[in-house]
Amino acid sequence: MKALLKIFIPVLLVAFGMMILATTMNRSEGYSGGNTLTIYNWGDYIDPALIKKFEKESGIKVIYQTFDSNEAMMTKIEQGGTTFDIAVPSDYAINKMKDENLLIPLDHTKLPNEKYLDKRFMNLSFDENNEYSMPYFWGTLGIIYNKKMFPDKNFNNWDSLWDKDLENQILLIDGAREVMGLGLNSLGYSLNDTNEKHLEEALLKLKKMTPNVKAIVGDEIKLLMADNEAGVAVTFSGEASEMLSENADLDYVIPKEGSNLWFDNMVIPKTAKNVDGAHQFINFMLKPENAAINAEYVGYATPNKAAIKLLPKEISQDKRFYPDMNELDNLEVYDNLGKRMLSHYNELFLEFKMYRK
Repeated sequence: MKALLKIFIPVLLVAFGMMILATTMNRSEGYSGGNTLTIYNWGDYIDPALIKKFEKESGIKVIYQTFDSNEAMMTKIEQGGTTFDIAVPSDYAINKMKDENLLIPLDHTKLPNEKYLDKRFMNLSFDENNEYSMPYFWGTLGIIYNKKMFPDKNFNNWDSLWDKDLENQILLIDGAREVMGLGLNSLGYSLNDTNEKHLEEALLKLKKMTPNVKAIVGDEIKLLMADNEAGVAVTFSGEASEMLSENADLDYVIPKEGSNLWFDNMVIPKTAKNVDGAHQFINFMLKPENAAINAEYVGYATPNKAAIKLLPKEISQDKRFYPDMNELDNLEVYDNLGKRMLSHYNELFLEFKMYRK
């Protein structure tokens, strides 16, 4: 018996150690609960100091993971291999996640700081009555250009991107909705258009732009524009704000034909293990002081009306990033087009990318 125990006890200890290791790894992979909160957000989309501040105030340990597209985020949440307590999807993705029963309704009694949010950014079509989401940031899609390289050019419309003087100068964001959308807008169509004839017309026009397209990229746009490696780019307002701070020769405009008005909101995925902690974090981020710190760090526009008053005037009064609402009348939020139509947009965008090769 003693001989058996000598063999059995070490095996048992090894097995127990493996259990502890697996549990630790699971937590680091996003399995949360109790004193842990797992957040799934876009890259470089929060001031790290705020995470430390939340941990200190709440006693909750934050595990922070990032994604680079709404589609990648939704796929990972659908698969359920990793449990996230908070995610930060965009408008159309929130609508899609709601339809697919991937979200938990918010308990508004636990979110007293929502009173500081601008009512104009509440109760929008993708989440009526904010049943599932709270505003995080908002912004526009537009054109950033180098004034020194193109001192006499006007980039106030999408059609300017087809000018022959821009050969091999344009960086396009790597997104089907964004690129197909600007093609549609340039023709006077909605960026949510599902008319096949209009979509083919937009693709044909986009193909004519290819001599001007230097690259279709993601985060690289910031470095390339800041370093004068390209003269023009299609990008989001917050990215543009960061580039402007790096290069004084750059400027940002919202095309007059129309463009995308987007919102990123905080949600609680269906598989969340720390729902109470998720509400605590959302309410923490809605506190004006914290929202202002975050807006100044990230560079995107905050929907928090009280936080805007705390920002430096050179930020809050910059009409390129905090435009008057009447200037947003011709901008559209991306609709949830459904899987079939979204796949079709992706196919057309891929055809455009292959054509330029």
